Amino acid sequence: MRKLNPLLKRGLKAVEDGGLLKILQSEIRHEISHPRFQGVETGSLGNFKLDWDSPESQDVVLRRQFDSGEEVVVSALLQPEPIVDDDLMFPREALAKVCIKKPGLSSILHFDCRVYETGSGCSHFDIERACFIRSLVSALSSTYGDDFFRQLDIKLQNELRRYLISKGISEGLTNFLLCHLNKKEQDQYVNWLRKLESMMSHSPKS
Repeated sequence: MRKLNPLLKRGLKAVEDGGLLKILQSEIRHEISHPRFQGVETGSLGNFKLDWDSPESQDVVLRRQFDSGEEVVVSALLQPEPIVDDDLMFPREALAKVCIKKPGLSSILHFDCRVYETGSGCSHFDIERACFIRSLVSALSSTYGDDFFRQLDIKLQNELRRYLISKGISEGLTNFLLCHLNKKEQDQYVNWLRKLESMMSHSPKS
């Protein structure tokens, strides 16, 4: 049987001596005493309501109902890749899906958007993809004009962006998404550290 390499030996000894537990406790104290997003622009839901926001999930769902019966649903989660930019407050951008349904129709307008920080207290969104879903129940007519957005004239692209703003996708909402989702990820990280600390604290000593 091969001998354990020195790095692994040190790691095992750290666990045996309680060193890893001390590191975890130090990390937890640091995260709690140095909140990353304290005092940042939290944004506003506007006329949207939180429809889904489980502490265990990575996403959030917002919903807005107009008096006319028109419905706008926004689902969002963080980009997996972090941003390397010391001038930005939030380490991750967000991906948002915006679905708009008119009353009495089965069709849906679907937009994929990228939400990102542009400066202190400011954010922006770009439409990355748009499609017209003709029916949610018919597989034979699920989409029409898939990914037509990139083929549109730039003026029409800008008009579609203004259309989403008129439906409530404002800077206040994009600020909210960035702040809420990044804070949520941070809270989940601290909870994970605490669970790990609890497991190690109650593990039997050999």
